[in-house]
Amino acid sequence: MYVSITAQTLGGNYSSSSADFVAYLEKENQDLNPENREFFFNQYNDEITPEEVVREIDANTAKLEKKEPRFYSITLNPSARELKRIQDSRNDLKKYTREVMKDYVASFNREINGRPVNIDDIKYYAKIEHQRSFKGTDKQVRENQPYASKILKCKVELQKIKRGEIEGNISKLESKIKQLEKEAPHHQNGQRIVQGMPKEGHQSHVHIIVSRKDASNKFSLSPGSKYKASQVQLNGKMVKRGFDRDSFFERAEKTFDTCFGYHRNFVETYTARKEFIQNPKTYFSLLLKLPTNEKMLAMKILKQSGMPIMPSIPTSQAQIALKVFNRLRRGVDIAVKSSSIGI
Repeated sequence: MYVSITAQTLGGNYSSSSADFVAYLEKENQDLNPENREFFFNQYNDEITPEEVVREIDANTAKLEKKEPRFYSITLNPSARELKRIQDSRNDLKKYTREVMKDYVASFNREINGRPVNIDDIKYYAKIEHQRSFKGTDKQVRENQPYASKILKCKVELQKIKRGEIEGNISKLESKIKQLEKEAPHHQNGQRIVQGMPKEGHQSHVHIIVSRKDASNKFSLSPGSKYKASQVQLNGKMVKRGFDRDSFFERAEKTFDTCFGYHRNFVETYTARKEFIQNPKTYFSLLLKLPTNEKMLAMKILKQSGMPIMPSIPTSQAQIALKVFNRLRRGVDIAVKSSSIGI
């Protein structure tokens, strides 16, 4: 499960309203019949219209400065294994989202009227999407790019020949283009993967827009706080503040596992992925100590995911991690060949 929290983008050409973001989340509905469209939902209601979402979020901004985000975006991105576990069920994704938002409020070090923040204190709206497209930053697109550039160069030259601007062998160029298409390392359904191509398989994920202000429009609840837990004096009173992102991400994983009886492998955990970035040596040491079946499954997951699914890390650490990873992979390959254990 990959969970992210992003603040509303402000300034420049960006509006202070939530309308543009809500319109973006409506993109999959544009070509669908009404009965097939995905509606927004929250903790208690389904089939909420985009107009209501914009109206409620935009009206819940009392005493916020212009430079402060009016809302935050949370995305819940289940892995292929997790989606397979729930059979890509829309109802299960809704159930999970509603439980995750309880984890969200529990991660605030805040009190409202002398009690901890609860689910009824926040104003949020969620939307399930079922499609994803390849981005320019995806490994498949990046590694295909040198071939894409050569193909484009050939096509430009081909057009010039057809227009009579230059001389050349059309048949030879067409054969070269076909060969480059074939040599590109990543394909999907026989086609070279390019930016914007829809990804095959189950791609369901959830977008959540949550107001910066609480439901009463009196208190600010920011998951972007740089504090995990602290107290500050405000208007002569000691006030708790902070949001524990690590706790939220870990809770989100455990909630999925509990709700759907999912057995999470070491490499699928937020703690492990964070360890990979901060201390690759420890990460691989822990990976090597896994039972054989778990270790082999871990290697399969890493291979399928493009290992590792995390932000970039310093070159020196990445090189160390890659060397250790290659040694580990060779060891597991030998284990596979010498045993009857399957994945």
